[in-house]
Amino acid sequence: MATVKLPKFWQALLPMIILLFTALMSGLKWKAGMDIPLVVGIIAAAILGIFLKHKWSDLEKFIIEGIYKGIFPCLLLFIIGAIIATWMQSGVIPSLIYYSLKLIDPHIFIPIVGLTTAILSVSIGSSFTTIATIGVAFMVVGQGMGFPPALVAGAVISGSYFGDKLSPLSETTNLEPVVCDTDLISHVKHMLWDTIPALFISIVIYYFVGLHYSTTTANLHHIKNIMNVLEHSFNLSSYLLLLPVLTIVLIIKRFPILPTLIFISVIGGIVAMVVQGNSLTQVILTVTNGFSSHTGLNDVDSLLNRGGLLSMLDVIMLIILSTALGGIMDGIGIFKAIIQPIVQKARRTGSLIFLTVVSTLIVGFASGSQHLSIILSGQGFTKTYKERGLDTKNLSRCVAAGGAVGINLVPWSVNAFFGLAMLKVNPIDYIPFSYFVILVPLINIIYGFTGFSIVKIAPAAKNPSKEPELQYREENM
Repeated sequence: MATVKLPKFWQALLPMIILLFTALMSGLKWKAGMDIPLVVGIIAAAILGIFLKHKWSDLEKFIIEGIYKGIFPCLLLFIIGAIIATWMQSGVIPSLIYYSLKLIDPHIFIPIVGLTTAILSVSIGSSFTTIATIGVAFMVVGQGMGFPPALVAGAVISGSYFGDKLSPLSETTNLEPVVCDTDLISHVKHMLWDTIPALFISIVIYYFVGLHYSTTTANLHHIKNIMNVLEHSFNLSSYLLLLPVLTIVLIIKRFPILPTLIFISVIGGIVAMVVQGNSLTQVILTVTNGFSSHTGLNDVDSLLNRGGLLSMLDVIMLIILSTALGGIMDGIGIFKAIIQPIVQKARRTGSLIFLTVVSTLIVGFASGSQHLSIILSGQGFTKTYKERGLDTKNLSRCVAAGGAVGINLVPWSVNAFFGLAMLKVNPIDYIPFSYFVILVPLINIIYGFTGFSIVKIAPAAKNPSKEPELQYREENM
């Protein structure tokens, strides 16, 4: 008979340290991407699990359960790959690029990117859909104007996750009050204190940073060449922009996301045949392999060659590995072993807020999972907040800051891999320009130490009984 043990704090840190070390080596020295670090992290967690007396069949179960949580993003990636391909081939994205280049002043382009994606994401409640549609178009327009891809990607990410954090339609916005024992309306209202200032400051920074690049790199002759090439290569029309509008309407109406996006990709293929004169065979090949542009201008071709089912395979593999790592780490109790001592360290309101945000980020860095970081931190701190006389909507706001938004600071998170697939920019490059993502956790920490916007209640009576730390099981060895 053998008893499954909970890892000690230092043991729980070992797989995370190994993951971070191999990630740094792979990114800075080996230039091998995140595949090997994630595999090494899984192996390290598995070895620790065996040491803690877990059966191998249980470890496999933890991995499979973790991967299961990543199935939906993988399916979403495939469909979005098809949408991008058909929207390129049908002239939807080229039309959006053409009219954007024609109407938008380069001096205010970057703040427009952040503000427009923020408005769209809060309207539809989906950061992924915002990034995959208007975000992709902004990337192409921005590069055509001469802006660094990392800067444009940072603005897209910032605006997109404004809605993911604040919109009542967002899945994470609905999850956070549930795990933190508060209500949705109070949660959303309380988040205005950190979300609005963070977006405002970000837009101001984007204006000045964008102004610098627009005055030094914007090439009006180059932009004119791109517009002429698009005009001669596609049948451009403002009517084609009705397809993105239809997409937004269907999502706002809360139609199921996967059938909706499949429908939109089919409509895109039909438009490609009717408006651009492509054959069914050409549309099917484009959906499979991605759009291949042959305009004769390399800059335009490099901007338009995107999408397709096969283009998503590398990122889907990373998502599978990342969710497998999160599954096995959660299963063997690594996150509980880390969070519980952190909860006990908090003595004052400022340190409690600080440790809440930090622990949520730690789970995110270890697991790469937005939902896992929200759930574990929310459940781990709820009792402490009540005992300290702090309204749990303070907790839900902190968890949203570190989990829903802060997860984008993790280069190997599911969210970062999605950004990589859609925007074609390495997360390590665009994270420094994701000002909103950086500011939201910082603002919450400042509020914690200053007491600003921290809501207090009557302290709950402390329960001397200990909560179960882990479901121990006796196994036949």
